Amino acid sequence: MTLQERDKKHIWHPLKQHQTHPNSLGIVKAKGCILTDEHGNEYIDAISSWYTCMFGHCNDFITNRVYQQMQQLDQIMFSDFTHPAAVELSEKLIQILPENQAKIFFNDNGSTAVESAIKMALQYYFNIGDKRTTFIAFENGFHGDTFGAMSTSGLSVYNGPFEDFLINIHRIPVPNGENHAEILEQLSEIITNNKIAAFVYEPIVQGAAGMKIHNIEGLNQIIEYCKNNDVLTIADEVMTGFGKTGKNFASDHVATKPDIICLSKALTGGLVPMAITSCTQKIYDAFLSNDIAKGYFHCHTYSANPIGCAAAIASIDLLTSEKIQESIRRISTSHIEFSEKIKTHAKVKSTRSIGVIFALDLDTNMERYGTLRDLLLSSFMKEGVFLRPLGNTIYIQVPYVITDEQLEKVYTTIEKVLNQL
Repeated sequence: MTLQERDKKHIWHPLKQHQTHPNSLGIVKAKGCILTDEHGNEYIDAISSWYTCMFGHCNDFITNRVYQQMQQLDQIMFSDFTHPAAVELSEKLIQILPENQAKIFFNDNGSTAVESAIKMALQYYFNIGDKRTTFIAFENGFHGDTFGAMSTSGLSVYNGPFEDFLINIHRIPVPNGENHAEILEQLSEIITNNKIAAFVYEPIVQGAAGMKIHNIEGLNQIIEYCKNNDVLTIADEVMTGFGKTGKNFASDHVATKPDIICLSKALTGGLVPMAITSCTQKIYDAFLSNDIAKGYFHCHTYSANPIGCAAAIASIDLLTSEKIQESIRRISTSHIEFSEKIKTHAKVKSTRSIGVIFALDLDTNMERYGTLRDLLLSSFMKEGVFLRPLGNTIYIQVPYVITDEQLEKVYTTIEKVLNQL
């Protein structure tokens, strides 16, 4: 019996309608950029398994560090104790995070990183005697699937059944270079008439919306306006962080820095789950008090898991190495060249890229999880490339260790499949 057949007996997969899509391909091995299925077929992982394995699957540098950590300390509760890996990781993160970040809080995954940020913002104002209950977020943003994170997300395909239970959100358009004045006018009205705790945003790139890239200066104006009007700013860098936009963090492109930053995915190179919510000293100080209730009583069992910390330390060492930085520049240049080539294709409406992120929109209307999208996915897989379209958007986010030959195959596969449509 195959893995696929055994899987269907007991497993409930995410983001899947099992009635119409009952099968899941069995993957038995991954190394570098290559996934191997149970039948021996190989696929280039052109989206780094949801933007996590940016240094390649089973990276020896990371796995060796984790193996060493496993011999020393596997798990310890983080409420009463600390440990060397957590301390070292906090020091390394502060060195590369935007300069206003001062404190590191450990979570489990991207959704809980955002959830923690939302709770920090709410309690920050509660602690200083200024209770606030409402947030601002971009249209079509995505921040996760826990209730606070889901509330700030704007994609109804994920949120529909739960909308009556979400926290209060005011949505604004993303800045496109031409609508900045209108957005600031909306912000003024929203902030004047509501008790706004924070603005939650994906900096520069909206991932789940289809790798939509918005205007940097417009984003800076929004963040600056919020700060000038005593509204906290929360940058969700779960997808964009750790080099994907060509800088360590997307917030590095923006002059005005966020008060809180959410990190996960590539934080550990995809090896184990872990997340971080970082914040400024000012926010942290609002939780210091002789009143115990003003402390931040939020915790995860595996907070600062030593194995996860070891993986994250190794990932940061790789990220900051000249070899990986050169790879990021190489991939970025290749994307620009491919964009110039493919943007004139009859089936392509538009292209865009930043760092190692490339996306093109097909000149057709498609359901996010519809028949044409499924046809595209299966066509790519038949060619030995794993690409997962977001509606009519085909995007690339390859591991930094990809070879020129592998990257060229990704490009030629996209072109070949488009020619077959």
